[in-house]
Amino acid sequence: MSLIEGALLGGLLAAAACRVAWPGRWRPAGPRACLALAALALAQAFWSGFTWQFVGGYALLSVLAWPWRARRRWSRLAGAIGLAGLMLAALGPWAILPSPRLPAPRGPHPVGSTIYRWVDGGRAELATPDAADRRHVVAQAWYPAAAARGRKVAYMDGLGRLPGSVYGLPRFIFRRFGETDTHAALDAPVSTGQARWPVVIFSPGYGAPRAVYAGLLADLASQGYVVVALDHPYESAIVQLADGRVVGPAPFQARGDTGVPHMERQVLVRAADVRFVLDRLARGDGLGPLSRRLDLTRVAAIGHSFGGATAVLIASRDARIRAAADIDGMLYGDVRAAGLRGPLLLLESGGTQQMPRYVRATRAVMAEVPAGGWRYAIGGSNHLSFTDAERFLSPPTRWVAARVMHGPRGAADTQAVAVDILEAFLRGPLRDEPADVTAVAARSAQAWPSR
Repeated sequence: MSLIEGALLGGLLAAAACRVAWPGRWRPAGPRACLALAALALAQAFWSGFTWQFVGGYALLSVLAWPWRARRRWSRLAGAIGLAGLMLAALGPWAILPSPRLPAPRGPHPVGSTIYRWVDGGRAELATPDAADRRHVVAQAWYPAAAARGRKVAYMDGLGRLPGSVYGLPRFIFRRFGETDTHAALDAPVSTGQARWPVVIFSPGYGAPRAVYAGLLADLASQGYVVVALDHPYESAIVQLADGRVVGPAPFQARGDTGVPHMERQVLVRAADVRFVLDRLARGDGLGPLSRRLDLTRVAAIGHSFGGATAVLIASRDARIRAAADIDGMLYGDVRAAGLRGPLLLLESGGTQQMPRYVRATRAVMAEVPAGGWRYAIGGSNHLSFTDAERFLSPPTRWVAARVMHGPRGAADTQAVAVDILEAFLRGPLRDEPADVTAVAARSAQAWPSR
């Protein structure tokens, strides 16, 4: 919420409270207060455009400006109750903010970003009825930049052309998400700090677009990695394809078919997407600022939730992956632990390690990883703390949501701890530098080994 938005909302609520509590004082001062609030509303609309959160506030202002006067006690009571209801209607929509605000990356490098929209001509798109459809794969690279100057990278794909709902929310909620500062410059020159940079492939959670990990991805890139985040079309809530179409989940995805058989099939689709991206990066052409700047002998796979399962599966089957990290994800697919070329990191929220199926699957894999690995839980976090989702909400709503989800640690803190542990984990396999993952985790508040 900007300063002018806070002033307008606070002024509306204060004026309504004054009219209820001190009607005698309101009569001479009310018209001037309403004119001032109307001017402030016009200024806000000029500055930010239409903001749906203010619809209830506009209704409240209209009622405040109406020169009604209650002469009987019951009518005064009814008017006060009505104004109280309008005050709630004005305040309630602000549970969701007009646009997320992301923390600045903490690493030594400015961050650049570029987006690739590719078509895998060798694979049919099984999620659509047209047999001629080919599989689209969208990838966004976050990387160390020479400078952070230039046009900022958009937070979310397809703004202005969104489908009727995203995440089950009406599209008007996302109208001002274009204002979000991703702290990354579009197609900025790559840092000359080294000739080629190690690569981290990132796969998001089930149904989640890459956008909701912008805070974590930009922070990790600022530490000195090219982080290539995928969108998986027709599963993700929103993807803009190479031909410009903006698509959401396929009908069978939208129905919420998340049973184990479906997830076992879908993780194979995701793994094929990752292999295609690795092949495409290896070609080297058409990569814009990253052409000839990637060290593809040093690649790791990371993912959150279902993306974590994707990362571990592809790492167990593709020798190009030197390390894998699963962030709070149940394992799916035929993971061949003996095929993991490098170490494995399991990074969990506070409650994931208590799920019996998760414990059995991860213990079985960890026991067979030739290079060994680490498993840590971040206390006070919940499953969504690794994403930007809480930044869609106002601070009071975040506080309530965190306690409902049993994870009072906020996203900014959770992501910072996660990046610190990930960077220490990646330093060995991707940089051949000594790093003590255990020591870094021990310095992170409430991060402990999980068994």
